[in-house]
Amino acid sequence: MEDREIIGLYFKRDEKAITETAAKYGTFCHNIALNILSINEDAEECVNDTYLQTWNSIPPQKPDKLGAWLGRVVRNTAYNLWKKNHRQKRYTGMEEILNELEDCIPSPDTVEHKIEEQELTKVINAWLASLPKNDRILFVRRYWHGEAVNALSQESGMSPSNMAKKMFRLRQNLKSRLEKEGLSL
Repeated sequence: MEDREIIGLYFKRDEKAITETAAKYGTFCHNIALNILSINEDAEECVNDTYLQTWNSIPPQKPDKLGAWLGRVVRNTAYNLWKKNHRQKRYTGMEEILNELEDCIPSPDTVEHKIEEQELTKVINAWLASLPKNDRILFVRRYWHGEAVNALSQESGMSPSNMAKKMFRLRQNLKSRLEKEGLSL
């Protein structure tokens, strides 16, 4: 079923919308949540929470790209659960990803946070657009979808150490770009 048809079901308040969403995007959403949380049951809970939030948000929202919209919702839901349970040291995946990025992303605890957040988004999007397609895809898969370095290296045919070096170089490149734009730590 096409996205516009699924969204139409949400607007009609037809429960089939959730079934169709799960059929088309369930694995995608589950993988994002699992990459962040590392625990299957928690990932399933996040996906279910995503369906509930989708039901409650559409309408009035009408996403242009349902898959991307769902990806953002499930990622945010998983990240919020990760933060809630972080004190229990249950999740290592997201902690590793955040530690890798902390050297190049400015802290959000400043007075100018909202303005810097918008500027940061523009700079990161421009930086991503300047990358070769393969590097851009790897970066997004690692730092947005939370995929493991080993999985990325296996798929690309690189050794895990070479993939880790590639990710390090990409982070350093991003950090340089942010510093150039005055958005450093």
